Amino acid sequence: MNELINRQYYLASRPVAAPTPEEVPFRDVPLQDPAAGEAVIRNMFISLDPAIRGWMSEVNNYIEPIALGDPIRSSVIGRVVKSNSELVAEGDVVISVGGWERFTTGPAAGMTKLDENSGIPLSNFLSVLGPTGLTAYFGLLEVGKPKKGETVLVSAAAGAVGSVVGQIAKMQGCHVVGMAGTDEKCRWITEELGFDAAINYKTCGDYVQAIREACPSGVDVYFDNVGGEILDAALMCLNRFARVAVCGWISTYNDADAPGPKNLWQLVAESVTIQGFVVLDYIDRFPEGVAQLAEWVIAGKLKFKEEIVDDLDNVLSTFLRLFDGSNQGKLIIRNPE
Repeated sequence: MNELINRQYYLASRPVAAPTPEEVPFRDVPLQDPAAGEAVIRNMFISLDPAIRGWMSEVNNYIEPIALGDPIRSSVIGRVVKSNSELVAEGDVVISVGGWERFTTGPAAGMTKLDENSGIPLSNFLSVLGPTGLTAYFGLLEVGKPKKGETVLVSAAAGAVGSVVGQIAKMQGCHVVGMAGTDEKCRWITEELGFDAAINYKTCGDYVQAIREACPSGVDVYFDNVGGEILDAALMCLNRFARVAVCGWISTYNDADAPGPKNLWQLVAESVTIQGFVVLDYIDRFPEGVAQLAEWVIAGKLKFKEEIVDDLDNVLSTFLRLFDGSNQGKLIIRNPE
């Protein structure tokens, strides 16, 4: 085992804007044997999510910042190549918290076995059947609490989370409007996913006017993935007793000086509830969520996109695509076995 070399992309310094290769360089280090209770997995799939950018900073977050010198943290799916625990065996495929690295060593108790013969592509457990799908499921249904006939507005609606949110909202009998950054993405969410309307936020001009035109009855649930100016505009279009589910703040992750929302007074004016959440809030209900999401996928009621990019050495450049909107659905790095 010790002759194996582990390539790691690690946090050398904390980015103030978009992470650079100087801030997230790579190193090659000898792979050590696992300690008691640990296992080593060879990462086959690495999840790329906007939240990772937040973990690179020292700002208070829902989990501790990545320590300087540590590999960039991420959800991974890998095959166990060495085990020092009775919980997992060599050859098992598991999902775990890992990093931007070829091999991850960690507590076997934190690894969940996957059945690679189930007929479900393993990558799905990082996307629609994993943290992404579960974020959409619990964020919309438990925080947004949509009711039949209500209007649901979703930002970053062609993204991995937003695209699932909109489809679940349609299943609840809602009028669903999505905001996306290209005409192609707008067509995809309306023609393929069943959204009732789409707004290209890069070409629509005045956000408030565009939202009001697409949501003539006002907005009852706003699922926010972006913060910033779009959140500010959505606040001006909310109905009385509307709910705002705050999932992400991607517009500000690489801009520490980005202005905050000015229209929070609408929370008082319309008796609005705004609530942030993370998927870990519902960890005890994950089996329920995965079962329901899988049922919808198998029935053809829930569509999704995965964009899988090969080779660990493409990890940083691929990650940055989350912030320019050039990705198509869930971004995943694949390391072929």
